[in-house]
Amino acid sequence: MESPQTIEALIYKSCLILDDKDFDGYLGLCDTAFHYSVSTYNPEIRKDMIWLEHDLEGMKTLFSNLSKHNSNYYPLSRRARIYVVEKLEDGLKTKVTSALQVFRTSLDGGVTELFAMGKMIDVVQMYDEGLKFLDRNIRLEARMLGFGFHIPF
Repeated sequence: MESPQTIEALIYKSCLILDDKDFDGYLGLCDTAFHYSVSTYNPEIRKDMIWLEHDLEGMKTLFSNLSKHNSNYYPLSRRARIYVVEKLEDGLKTKVTSALQVFRTSLDGGVTELFAMGKMIDVVQMYDEGLKFLDRNIRLEARMLGFGFHIPF
């Protein structure tokens, strides 16, 4: 059984790697069956909305095409706080629910503001060689992020 500290280290490492825009490093934390999504609830239509959904190959394509997008280049800084770590039935997978706050800082360093917040719901698979992400769902509280943010949370 993998210790909660090791799982916590994986979650926190994923945030730091994305803060550094080390996309290859992030993909290295993911299983070949990895699934990523960003979702939120829309009260007007009373339904969940999925804003982004990719498998591992889709994430590779997204990262490789970032330079071609008209993107907002404000640096993002992620803050995660793990709430619940629970083993799933097969004993090899663990579900981790974390709070997530994402801050962005203007390019001149003058202003830092809360950009997004929600929960990260991860499923982590344990292998002999270590832990890998199987699934990450970013469940946002807000529905308005503006344009130009293609970098996953």
